[in-house]
Amino acid sequence: MARVFASIMLLALGFSVAMATDHSPLQDFCVADPNGQVLVNGMTCKNPSSVQGSDFYFGGLHMMGNTSNTVGSRVTPVSVTQLAGLNTLGISLARIDYAPWGINPPHTHPRASEILVVLEGSLEVGFVTSNPDNRHISKVLYKGDVFVFPVNLVHYQRNNGKTNAIAIAALSSQNPGVIPIANVVFGSKPDISTDILAKAFQTNDDVINNIQIKF
Repeated sequence: MARVFASIMLLALGFSVAMATDHSPLQDFCVADPNGQVLVNGMTCKNPSSVQGSDFYFGGLHMMGNTSNTVGSRVTPVSVTQLAGLNTLGISLARIDYAPWGINPPHTHPRASEILVVLEGSLEVGFVTSNPDNRHISKVLYKGDVFVFPVNLVHYQRNNGKTNAIAIAALSSQNPGVIPIANVVFGSKPDISTDILAKAFQTNDDVINNIQIKF
């Protein structure tokens, strides 16, 4: 009985790992219908007879993003929201522009791993492993270098040069999602109680209030 139970648990674990990504498509394409009224896990399909070449096209990644913000970076996403033809294909893309010393702040993608290639400049990149180790794994990248961020791990990039930097990221989901750590902790609506955050960050309410105002 113990062996049978162990076998069932291994099978269930293997199944859950296999399902931990976007589902494989069951047809040639399923162009997203933004006006679909049916609620599904993803997006409903347009009628294939009405699909056009423009449904599989996105223009604009040649344009520099506006990095004049507090973090000095701008992400231009190409997910199913911007490119309807990505629906059910399990992939997406993003361009990231960095001002000198700009950062793409620590964040996670709950539904995707990410592979990033530097097109211009140099970047310091890194991610942190889960408990209990919390290892910080980092690397300095230069033009043409590639780095992988495993799914759902906190990661970041920083332009460590005096010129603009550009990177392209590919992600293993049509809708990878993004959870910026600072924003969700200090900018949630409504706020997380200051006493909870003060205890979590081992500081006092005044410090937490001051940070929350910024978000």
